[in-house]
Amino acid sequence: MLRLLADENFNNDIVRGLLWRKPDLDIVRVQDVGLSGADDPTVLEWAAQQGRVLLTHDVTTLTRYAYERVQAGQPMPGVFEVSRSGSIGTAIEDILLLAENSLDGEWEGQIRYLPLR
Repeated sequence: MLRLLADENFNNDIVRGLLWRKPDLDIVRVQDVGLSGADDPTVLEWAAQQGRVLLTHDVTTLTRYAYERVQAGQPMPGVFEVSRSGSIGTAIEDILLLAENSLDGEWEGQIRYLPLR
């Protein structure tokens, strides 16, 4: 199962819903690990060191830094860019589908945009 990191501004209703549906899901929030206020490169570096796929709503800057890491040959375990306009239920379903059915390292260097449908 994937290890996840929720960006600081990620919808906490989605995080709570994920944990309600799957209490043993390995997910932490940026603010839970002492990275509140950290810039995107720092968050991506921490995610890479911990082998965690990053959940975010930030399509403007975070994804750019993620692609820069890939181009520089740095590890980047993956980013799931979750649309703010989709439903919370759909976001939860898609994240759980990916988390429960992905292989370790499957999303390395990739950005996946959700919803999947």
